[in-house]
Amino acid sequence: MKIGIIQQANSSDREENLSRLQSKIRRLATQGAELIVMQELHNGLYFCQTEETAVFDQAEPIPGPSTHSFGELAKELKIVIVLSLFERRAPGLYHNTAVVIENDGAIAGKYRKMHIPDDPAYYEKFYFTPGDLGFHPIDTSVGRLGLLVCWDQWYPEAARLMALAGAEMLIYPTAIGWESSDMEAEKQRQLDAWITLQRAHAVANGIPVVSVNRTGFEADPSGQTKGIQFWGNSFVSGPQGEILYRASAEEETEQIIEIDKKRTENVRRWWPFFRDRRIDAYGNLTKRWIDE
Repeated sequence: MKIGIIQQANSSDREENLSRLQSKIRRLATQGAELIVMQELHNGLYFCQTEETAVFDQAEPIPGPSTHSFGELAKELKIVIVLSLFERRAPGLYHNTAVVIENDGAIAGKYRKMHIPDDPAYYEKFYFTPGDLGFHPIDTSVGRLGLLVCWDQWYPEAARLMALAGAEMLIYPTAIGWESSDMEAEKQRQLDAWITLQRAHAVANGIPVVSVNRTGFEADPSGQTKGIQFWGNSFVSGPQGEILYRASAEEETEQIIEIDKKRTENVRRWWPFFRDRRIDAYGNLTKRWIDE
């Protein structure tokens, strides 16, 4: 299967961002992409650097304008597209939501981000209610897609539950980068940890991982921090953690990566981790902490 990924540097001009995304989707489709994945909150800037109630005006319902416009594009090009949207569910109730558009333009399903960070320059708890749809893959014409979003990628439990429910690959729309005051050695440790952990999800579950990050610098509107330099490095890993493609840190990227869907079955035969799991001994995983 041919997967297209788009790593983009966004501006405050949402219409221009969308126009560039749609042009890139068209080019990837002409190259044979069957599935296209974009970065987290791809329509605009990463607005969570500050806490501003006016930002809620950017949210949209699902179905809504983005699912309609990208749905028309998916239908025209006969491709599956993964969106990442600021969902307005009800007054005062908002989510960070990934949506899969089928190749006929219909909404195949959605996933609401479960793990919500609250760190300097990543004030997501102000905007997003934790997801309530659970970890359920979405069936599409290109297979069962296990959608997770950004901060979810640090949790092996989320990856495992998606795999146990039959996901044939894990997909992570992402917005992560460096705060400019960090030392270079610390920046490298953060990036290495990010890539290593997601490759480990591929290995532990025997399925490919697609992680699409944004790139470029986005200033902090409040001036309290020095802004975020998003670190790019979008990548696709095979079911043994092998890197099939990795983008640069600073350049925008539109790329086709081909994966062998049959390889998952063979890898799981060689490394039968699911066979050897001790499900009778894992009850404490549902506890916050194990007290002596």
